[in-house]
Amino acid sequence: MANFHPSDNTLIEYSAGNLPAALAICVATHLEYCPQCSHRASQLNSLGGTLLETSAKAQVASTSFTQLMARIQAAPTMGDIKAPVATATKTSAKPNLPKVINKLIHPARPLKWKRVSPALKEAIVTVGQDQYEVCFHRIKRGGKVAEHDHGGTEITVVLEGSFSDELGTYTVGDYIEKQPGDIHRPMATQNEDCLCLSVSEAPVKITGLLGKLINPFISFAPR
Repeated sequence: MANFHPSDNTLIEYSAGNLPAALAICVATHLEYCPQCSHRASQLNSLGGTLLETSAKAQVASTSFTQLMARIQAAPTMGDIKAPVATATKTSAKPNLPKVINKLIHPARPLKWKRVSPALKEAIVTVGQDQYEVCFHRIKRGGKVAEHDHGGTEITVVLEGSFSDELGTYTVGDYIEKQPGDIHRPMATQNEDCLCLSVSEAPVKITGLLGKLINPFISFAPR
């Protein structure tokens, strides 16, 4: 059972279809783990449908439907998701992970991992947008990630294992939102690796002397 959840406002935006693709993937992942939020999202969907049925009809241009269909056909789909080219270990889909996650790591598009630090690996994926970087992070059991701040919103959903920071312990299904000024140092538990989905609006900022040395070289790749 997840202990950390998206806000009601986030669920409302998700149900209305207003979230960017990257954030919608995070919410959809959490919903597969969390009956409480899944039920709440279903209620919001039903409410939205009722409001549409009772709303007054608006006049639209005769070309609106054609334009809408053109936008739908041109929009990226989950089938367009590809793993970026990199030299690293491949990872295939896992049956215990949410369906939306396995669409990101389909065997035809295996993840390709690169080492960020002795304790951390990452694999970037493409979801057809340019606002957020979407990637998987794997923290080695007992490993610590460098203490860092955030340049923008960062959403993390735990997929396997668990990790902790100064504010708590996060287990499978937890939806963790960090904002600029939220400094933390994630550490995986001692008994198993921790796999997370992470969506970042801007690069993290490593704190302290180490940050002064490596922050200029941190890359950011919205896809």
